[in-house]
Amino acid sequence: MITVFSNARVWDGHSAETLDGASVVVEDDRIREVSSKVKLNDATVVDCGGRVLMPGLIDAHFHAYSPSFDIFANEHMPQPLLTSHAAKVLEGTLQRGYTTVRDAAGGDIGLAMAIDQGLIAGPRFFFSGKALSQTGGHGDFRPGNRIEPCGCGAAGGFMSVVADGVDAVRAAAREELRKGAHQIKIFVSGGGLSPTDPMWMNQYTDEEIQAAVYETQTRRTYVMAHSHTDEGARRCAELGVRTIEHGTLIHLESTAQVIKERGAYVVPTLSVVDVLSRHARELSLPPMTLEKLEGIKEAMHGSVEVCARAGVKLGFGTDLMDHRFHPHQGGEFELRGEVNKPLDVLRSATSVNAEILQKPDELGCIKPGAYADLLVLSKDPFEDLSLFRAPEVNIPIVMKGGVFIRNGL
Repeated sequence: MITVFSNARVWDGHSAETLDGASVVVEDDRIREVSSKVKLNDATVVDCGGRVLMPGLIDAHFHAYSPSFDIFANEHMPQPLLTSHAAKVLEGTLQRGYTTVRDAAGGDIGLAMAIDQGLIAGPRFFFSGKALSQTGGHGDFRPGNRIEPCGCGAAGGFMSVVADGVDAVRAAAREELRKGAHQIKIFVSGGGLSPTDPMWMNQYTDEEIQAAVYETQTRRTYVMAHSHTDEGARRCAELGVRTIEHGTLIHLESTAQVIKERGAYVVPTLSVVDVLSRHARELSLPPMTLEKLEGIKEAMHGSVEVCARAGVKLGFGTDLMDHRFHPHQGGEFELRGEVNKPLDVLRSATSVNAEILQKPDELGCIKPGAYADLLVLSKDPFEDLSLFRAPEVNIPIVMKGGVFIRNGL
């Protein structure tokens, strides 16, 4: 099957300029040709009317198993119900123009297979399996006043597994990789929603982090690490972690320079902080979380600025949870636009994230041989990033792998 998008303003995911009046030829699930002159008599032709045609979006910090910001409640939800929530989240995400996501904790091979087999109409799904946490770390959601019925210290749930010591980290990483994980997630600093760790807390020793990095390298993949602080980010870069998630409190130019020199990426997640700050009362957040979030909203913009000045490659993620707030995904563009140029934000959500996923020639770009993951926009994204807040109005066409998810033209 051949589809031709004609009369388009093609942005390829990289260039500073668009190719105006161009056509993109899609054959089966791939892009066959990008040209200003295409004549095919046996093709389905879509006249874009001069609208922008761009690659499908990529959310590199996503949580499919996320019905609520109450992690403890999620942990105790029956699996079929949790999976049903995930299906709705994934289907909505694809409708918003995100043709690929990287699940940062909890996503598993079952969801990936359901998407591949067409049982869930979701985006391409790169999952981390269960994230690795030390006892009392960001992935250990047991409250501090909980007394264990036995001395085994067993902990973990649908999102994470507690592993202490080099051998335990090695075994846990191997287990998630055995189950098909595309990358491994670890926690290297404290976080907002976990009950017993302050934000500034260093987590995992250098040796434990290196064990996870080594195991991923044997599979030709990488480690992504939750880390808010300067010290955590520096440790990640120096120890071989590929992507630093959040990086909210990176304020030292020297830290950003180390990240740049080591070739690591930072994936800011401004949306989650924005949502938690604006909806704290509605979400009934505990005082501990409110205290952790104090000042973070102001700090995160400074972190993005510091990294951008140093030339750090910035990915694009949202980290949203709760079915009420997943539709806020598009707000990440505006939040990033307060700090970065629109072109740089758009690159983050396409070609840079594709690099992170180790698929630079297949995802996040418009070029021959790439997957036909395409969006047609009704507004100019280089002038107005707010368009992504209302995708059902402003993105008339969503295509994933050569198949129309939505065709409003």
